[in-house]
Amino acid sequence: MSSPKFSVYLTQLAQALREEKGPELAYLLKPTSEHGKALVKDFRGNITRQSLSYYEGSLESPWDEIAMQYVLVVNHCGKKRATEAFKEECTLVSLFLRFFATNSGWTLPALFSILRDLRDLAFDADLEGVSNGQEGTANMEETARIISRAFSHCVTDRQSPVQESRKWGVYYVVGLILKCYFRVKRISLAKNILRAINANPDIPPLSQYPRSHQVTYRYYIGMLGFLNEDFAKAEQELTQAFYNCYTGAHSNQERILTYLIPLRLFRGHLPSKELLARFPVLDDLYSPFIAAIRNGDIRSYDASLDRFERRLVDLNLWLTLDRARELCIRGLFRRAWIAAEKSTRIPVSMFHAALLIAGEDKDITTEEAECLVANMIYKGFMRGYISHEKQMVVLAKADAFPRLADRPTPFALLQ
Repeated sequence: MSSPKFSVYLTQLAQALREEKGPELAYLLKPTSEHGKALVKDFRGNITRQSLSYYEGSLESPWDEIAMQYVLVVNHCGKKRATEAFKEECTLVSLFLRFFATNSGWTLPALFSILRDLRDLAFDADLEGVSNGQEGTANMEETARIISRAFSHCVTDRQSPVQESRKWGVYYVVGLILKCYFRVKRISLAKNILRAINANPDIPPLSQYPRSHQVTYRYYIGMLGFLNEDFAKAEQELTQAFYNCYTGAHSNQERILTYLIPLRLFRGHLPSKELLARFPVLDDLYSPFIAAIRNGDIRSYDASLDRFERRLVDLNLWLTLDRARELCIRGLFRRAWIAAEKSTRIPVSMFHAALLIAGEDKDITTEEAECLVANMIYKGFMRGYISHEKQMVVLAKADAFPRLADRPTPFALLQ
């Protein structure tokens, strides 16, 4: 069965291929576009692989098959059949990769587009499976495998001139793979991709790639560092991701700051009210903790940990903010020191009383208070020593409570 609109579509595909117009090719393969819906309507519902076989050989292989697959994908999308649409899109991407492997970088816009569509359809297919009682993320895992093949084709381009190389797609594709790994909670698999990047020194420096590619890549490297407790690396990557992020990408900035703010807390850099005002969700989450740290209010800090526990656990942040409780204790001890007129000799009992007033466990003993003071000194929050015999804390005359920002290794004792 012939379709006039499909014949026009084939002509448009042929022209885009002949003129090497990557963005136009990407548009023609978009399953949610208006021209796709018009194609399906023109076939009047009679869309099967057999009915489309009429067009086999109408374009050079594999583009005749890709065109037919496109119609099948759009048809399933229109009928809200996410699982079937995903399967047909997998076939379409596999066919495209055959073409991509023998061509230069002009095809990258089309590659990026169909890989995004594949990821989105995988997400919808997994949701459809859950609604039908099928738990799991099999479709997203399959997507990660297919995108990994695209990554291999990008990395192994040895023939194209540098400016036209498929290597300029490396970091965008890696960003998609890492997003899939995080979605299915298989971040350990990221090591293979990162190892492949490090093993290919002929990949252009990250700084030469589009800024959006850099930001996405740095965000995920920062997140991997955060989850692996390499906090110095995480802070470095997330900071660069935030400062290079497009200012209009509010949700992306918020996602970065969700993990950058607690890391900066350990350096003594508390976010300003102006910054938090731009991100109400983060303001609601972090303002109670920041106020407690400023005031040395342990009771309020602990109450915030309890209040946001479920949310912090889901974000993998609970343990980090629990460790940041030490900043609150440091603030409390500093206030006690100021109350003692910045004396260099303060009884342990004074710090004990401060802990009781601030909401620490009512059963805390003087020995436990002494232990907390010793811990503060050991971790560099205070400068001095404890005379256990006289139950006296002897503080340095100068800089008894060093600025948090001046600590040389603020993350060293978090491990």
